[in-house]
Amino acid sequence: MSQVSPFMQRALDAAQAVRGYTSPNPWVGAVVVREGEVAGIGATSPPGGAHAEAAALASAGGHGSDLYVTLEPCVPFEGKRTRPCVEAILESGVGRVVVALEDPDPHVRGKGIAHLREAGVTVEVGDGRDEARDLLRPYLKHRQTELPYVIAKFAASLDGRVATASGDSKWITGEPARDRVHEQRAWVDAILVGSGTVLADDPALTARPGGALASRQPARVVLDARGRISPAARIFGEPGHTIVATSCDARPAWKQQIASAGAQIIECDHDGSGINLDQLFATLGARGILSIWAEGGGTVLGSLFEGGHVDEVWAFIAPVIIGGDGLPAVAGEGARALDEAWRLRQPTIEVLGTDVLVRGYTGAWSP
Repeated sequence: MSQVSPFMQRALDAAQAVRGYTSPNPWVGAVVVREGEVAGIGATSPPGGAHAEAAALASAGGHGSDLYVTLEPCVPFEGKRTRPCVEAILESGVGRVVVALEDPDPHVRGKGIAHLREAGVTVEVGDGRDEARDLLRPYLKHRQTELPYVIAKFAASLDGRVATASGDSKWITGEPARDRVHEQRAWVDAILVGSGTVLADDPALTARPGGALASRQPARVVLDARGRISPAARIFGEPGHTIVATSCDARPAWKQQIASAGAQIIECDHDGSGINLDQLFATLGARGILSIWAEGGGTVLGSLFEGGHVDEVWAFIAPVIIGGDGLPAVAGEGARALDEAWRLRQPTIEVLGTDVLVRGYTGAWSP
């Protein structure tokens, strides 16, 4: 990881605190420093509100100060709803700006840094670069590819099963692991499951960190190529909204029933095994969904891995062995040889009660 100054760490902490609440805008933190002391801290507001730089400067002013910010300040462009941060910085009289990471958005992409330097402001880039990059991975992928960042999550036994042969899966992992899942659900833009999960478990698919409904709920995305789920399913009565991705061939009457239950319907081609995921993710990306928490089941996760869609893995492993014909965590054809297997980059291991969380990055994209 890169070296991080104490002031940039304060800015990163401010950005972390609003992750998920600013999408599709990036979650950014800013700190105003005057005479070696923190004079103001700001973070990005939900869309349409103040950006981090403006919020920090509003609370502290800027003349003779330094500004630490986790992402390159924005510039004017057509359709922009908020005041460009470079204008607020120049008006404030800030003399030095420390930027963790350049913004890959085509509207910005170096223009903010160049604009400030041309106006005589000292700009330094790179303090906390790696930390800002990790924090903003969904935003960075979306701006570079126009596709969502996909996190594959599963809870499995030591022998890789997510349920018994009869489908019993409650609960493989303990309460600390389940609480961690709800913490993650609370910041992502969408939770994705297959119709089999809805039919088997009738889940709420809500974010409930600490056992309480989060104020912001992710969208629920259900893959149902054949039109199997019921309009009475629990997902249609929970806070937030539900998207049902189905095929163009699914029955029109069923689509009408699902729409009447409150679903937004996305029609995709049928690719032989299910929904065309390339089409679906392109559509979700165009709708401003930056991050997806994919909970499966095994068939869905297999399709995500085999399609090259997975960017990060969260595998919760419980100290239990199911054996027999228990359902696999990741189904599909799988790798034919070990050198074709999906391997994790930068893996980390964390103990949660009696369970173990293995995390890491995978797939072709990296920031």
